[in-house]
Amino acid sequence: MKKITKQIYLNWYENMLFWRKFEDKLAQVYINQKVRGFLHLYNGQEAVLAGALHAMDLTKDRMITAYRCHVQPIGMGVDPKRVMAELYGKGTGTSQGLGGSMHIFSKEHRFYGGHGIVGGQIPLGAGLAFGDKYHDRDSVTLTFMGDGATRQGSLHETFNLAMLWNLPVVFCVENNGYAMGTSVERTANHSEIWKLGLGYDMPCRAVDGMKPELVAKELDEAISRARKGGGPSFLEIRTYRYRGHSMSDAQHYRTKEEVRKMQDIDPIMHVLDHIYQNKWASEKQISEIDKRVKERVAECEKFAEASAYPEKSVMYDSVYEQEDYPFLPHKL
Repeated sequence: MKKITKQIYLNWYENMLFWRKFEDKLAQVYINQKVRGFLHLYNGQEAVLAGALHAMDLTKDRMITAYRCHVQPIGMGVDPKRVMAELYGKGTGTSQGLGGSMHIFSKEHRFYGGHGIVGGQIPLGAGLAFGDKYHDRDSVTLTFMGDGATRQGSLHETFNLAMLWNLPVVFCVENNGYAMGTSVERTANHSEIWKLGLGYDMPCRAVDGMKPELVAKELDEAISRARKGGGPSFLEIRTYRYRGHSMSDAQHYRTKEEVRKMQDIDPIMHVLDHIYQNKWASEKQISEIDKRVKERVAECEKFAEASAYPEKSVMYDSVYEQEDYPFLPHKL
């Protein structure tokens, strides 16, 4: 595994803080109705992405996930200003404002969504891996899902084929404890999700998802195995979300005390504490990072606010291949 150095921890702190503040801004503008529809935030789960990116080879590996998908593309290299513009529905967004919150996408940066259908991305992730194996490409696909998606039949069908065809894919469950508003304990007669891999003889284990260095270690092992032809792995990455399932979630299924207890192990504070303990940065240096993050978020908001909405013709051009499609109005 690539060495986790002082600079890595400093980068983790800045990136994870930026992801958190970026989404805090989205929550704010959502209340002001500048972002519409559903909005699923990643607050609390940042260590999962930070660790994953450290283990990946970003020049060739791929990532696909569910609808909690705003910060992953940023980590993969997508301009955060374009991500925010997409949520605003603006023409400068990653999909010209047509995808919105749940469908961020960038083929250029090997990020394949952003999928609104629960579990819909699982077979697609295996498909990406199949393409890499078929074309003899030295790439691995990380396929992320929520704990609720593990109850979908698509997971089991995909696991079967992924093992049968020995695909270079790593399946990662971001188990934040709740499938929307239903606890893991209420969705099955067991709560050890990682054990689902045992039925397919797939290497599988549970991972502490609140510490990026632990996520990086386990994913490095799984990615290396897949890259060497060892086939799929299944990791249950145990994390927690500090906000509701979406902005409309009243969170009646959990107590404020539970959330406060989990905030005591905030992954961003874990990284910051490690920096301070090793005397890798002073409070002044950390304040400079905080200021830089705040300025970057402001730049994203300014860009999204100033961008124009897409022309109606863009929507039709994206949906219809036939230019003289008979059901289109003569004048848009």
